[in-house]
Amino acid sequence: MDYKKKLVRFTPNRVWRTYTGGKILDELEQKAEPKDSHFPEDWIGSTTQAVNPDREDIVEGLSHAVVGAESIRFDTLLALDPSYFLGAQHTKAFDLNPMLLVKFLDSSVRLHFQAHPTAEFAREHLNSHHGKAEGYYILEVREDITEPYVYVGFQHPPSRRAFKDMIERQDISAMEACFEKIPVKPGDCLYIPGGSPHAIGEGILMVEIMEPSDWAVRFEFSKAGYTMPEEARFMKRDLEFCMDVFDFTQLSVQDAINTFYQQPKITRQYSDQSYQESLIDDAVTDKFRVKKSTITGSINKAEQDFYIGIVVRGECRIQVADEVTQLKQFDRFFCPAGIDSVTIESASGVEILECYPPAIT
Repeated sequence: MDYKKKLVRFTPNRVWRTYTGGKILDELEQKAEPKDSHFPEDWIGSTTQAVNPDREDIVEGLSHAVVGAESIRFDTLLALDPSYFLGAQHTKAFDLNPMLLVKFLDSSVRLHFQAHPTAEFAREHLNSHHGKAEGYYILEVREDITEPYVYVGFQHPPSRRAFKDMIERQDISAMEACFEKIPVKPGDCLYIPGGSPHAIGEGILMVEIMEPSDWAVRFEFSKAGYTMPEEARFMKRDLEFCMDVFDFTQLSVQDAINTFYQQPKITRQYSDQSYQESLIDDAVTDKFRVKKSTITGSINKAEQDFYIGIVVRGECRIQVADEVTQLKQFDRFFCPAGIDSVTIESASGVEILECYPPAIT
């Protein structure tokens, strides 16, 4: 397979979830009748298998890559030449694990209330190297949503005993009373560490960047006509075990904004009109990094690490050696560590979200 000096593209990789959405993803795939369903996510550059109740016999979540005219499962592609695709230092530290999972998430309803374990909790109690810290980059909001929001952190924290009782009784109004809506808009970036109770509001299209796991404590059991079986609620443990996942720290709305919102910092100037911003860096987390390049005109771009790129605004052409790839809004790609540099051109301007693995120190 001739894979060197080529960008890697991805075929659609829709994944079943317990909530509904995905109409915008259907539109991107040019389906004849776009609609919301239980396939509200598209996993990008994924080597992580989804964990879904009653679907254990279905392998889903693993991406398929397109290199030139050939298609291959992404994890199989990486195994052909790990040092080229992931970098020698990365493979020495992490073997074939890219150490991040990137998704499109397109919600039609508010997601289940949930929380994810920290990596430390996962190592100690779940026999796993990964928790599930998350980053959000808000892309669009549906036209009928006037006040887009997320719930994150407890603004009115309950006691441990009271919260357990709410969960056991499925008192959703009492759960909602523990939170206040945190406003979001397109272009916002948030970082949600493990342990933070949260729920993404309805009508939001976003990029979600996370540790490569599917661990979740879902403390709201029913959504969009589907009720999760017990084994899907508490990571195949029980509620008492999962109570230690939650961070009960009180955070006002302003505290939550200060804690979870990430302010972009220009860290690189490609040219007078083109620059790269850091959105989530290793001062925030050691789990992954997120940057955004804003480019007008033509620039040369070199990186030491591989990254997953998503065109979040505009369009461009990317040239690697003799290969030219045309990209439009919401196209995504993987740039291997072994590519020395690329030339990116955009006459009218383009913004590319770039998702990187943890920095190796």
